Amino acid sequence: MSEYERTFVMVKPDGVQRGLIGEVISRLEDRGLTLVGAKFMQIDEDLAHDHYAEHEDKPFFDGLVSFITAGPVMAMVWEGQDAARQVRRMMGATDPAEAQPGTIRGDLGLDLGRNVIHGSDHEDPGANEREIDLFFDDDELVGWEQIDEGWLYE
Repeated sequence: MSEYERTFVMVKPDGVQRGLIGEVISRLEDRGLTLVGAKFMQIDEDLAHDHYAEHEDKPFFDGLVSFITAGPVMAMVWEGQDAARQVRRMMGATDPAEAQPGTIRGDLGLDLGRNVIHGSDHEDPGANEREIDLFFDDDELVGWEQIDEGWLYE
C-alpha cells in the first residue's frame, strides 16, 4: 500500500503570468489529490535563498533566485497516497523539451528556465517537510477528508 503524505507544489512566476494556476490545480484535483493549503505570494530573496539552498554553490543559483523573486507564485500543499511521487510524475521532466506529452511541463512548459511548476523531490525524504515548513505555518494547513476519498483509495 502506498504512503499517505503531504507535498509542496508551486506554480512559478511564468505559470502565474501565463494564467496557468487553475490548470495546474485542476490537474492535481483530477488526479485525486487534496488541496490542504494555498498561498498566492511574492517570494523575497531570503526565502528564495532558503528554498534553493542546495543549489547555492552552482553557477545557475543567482538565476534561480532572480527568476523566482521576479513575480508572484502560487504555493500549495497537496495530500494523498504517494503525493510527492504522483506530483513529480505529473510534472514531467525538468526540461519541457524532454517532458512527455500529458505531463504539466510537457503540455505547458516552454523552456528549461521557464517550466511552470516546482514540486518537492520525492526521493529526498525530508524535502516535503522542509519546503512546507518554509512556506506555511501549521495553522495555514487544513486537514479534511474528501467525500469521494473512499472511491479513490483502497
